[in-house]
Amino acid sequence: MFYNLLYPLADLFGPFNLFRYLTFRSIGAFLTALVLSFLIGGALIRWLRSKQRQGQPIRDDGPASHLMTKKGTPTMGGLLILITLTIATLLWADLANRYVWIVLGVTLAYGAIGFWDDFLKVTKRNPKGVSGKVKLALSVVVAAFAAYFIAQASPPPLRYMLAFPFLKDVLLPLGVVGFVAFGALVMVGASNSVNLTDGLDGLAIGPVIMASAVFGFIAYVVGNIILTNYLFLHHVPRSGELAVLLAALVGAGLGFLWFNAPPAMVFMGDTGSLAIGGALGAVAVVTKHEIVLVFRMAPLHHHFEQKGWAEPTIVFRFWIIAAILAMAGLATLKLR
Repeated sequence: MFYNLLYPLADLFGPFNLFRYLTFRSIGAFLTALVLSFLIGGALIRWLRSKQRQGQPIRDDGPASHLMTKKGTPTMGGLLILITLTIATLLWADLANRYVWIVLGVTLAYGAIGFWDDFLKVTKRNPKGVSGKVKLALSVVVAAFAAYFIAQASPPPLRYMLAFPFLKDVLLPLGVVGFVAFGALVMVGASNSVNLTDGLDGLAIGPVIMASAVFGFIAYVVGNIILTNYLFLHHVPRSGELAVLLAALVGAGLGFLWFNAPPAMVFMGDTGSLAIGGALGAVAVVTKHEIVLVFRMAPLHHHFEQKGWAEPTIVFRFWIIAAILAMAGLATLKLR
């Protein structure tokens, strides 16, 4: 909004020229989401606690310690991420950019699916929530529409094409159906990866922050024709605007981590995990870096708990692994 309202007035007031720069608006989005998280996080958690007297239902097939240590903690904390991310993006992004609306739409749609699931869990006191088949079907429909609209917004030479890391001139034509199917697979897979990883305090949000920062950089590079020519990447015009959204996601993620660090005051829930995973998947499709998606599924954390590892040890070691994978993803930008 600031870009659309203030940048056209730069001739009248010079400082408004700052709004033309993605770096300036990305920093603004990051700080807005972070500060807003601090301002509303406590009140939101108190409201969630008042509505969820017994907190999130704990699965009885998980580690036995969770029945004691995590009992009574409210869920749906992903609302904090969605609220701050949305506000920051609407304030700092170019609202005429179609990619911003597509990715934000996927994020909010997946957040709505996750909210429905969390709502049933806390109201019905059933840890299963919405049927897995229903959630998957809805996720696939949203992702398929998003993949189609991403293709329509892409430049014709890249439309319905799959790019490969390390191979600068190789594009695989998938056709309309193939591209939509593959794009949907990436988004649904990424959303479920975050969802499966969200099992320990702070475990999911740390790698998400790293992946968001990496994809923010990738979006900035892919949207800049000078950098794409230098690095032999496929240029996707206007995709750089997604750096603003991803910077907002990093700020929102750090703000959420403030409340989610062990011992967590609130759980992300499917409201957050499905949404932010879907956002990363959608950005990967836009930037033609589907195969470089740096977030990895980590359902192994319960195994390490059973082996006696302390929860913070598991969390921080998975963060280290996520950081290594993120650097590996960045390396693909130059190795061509």
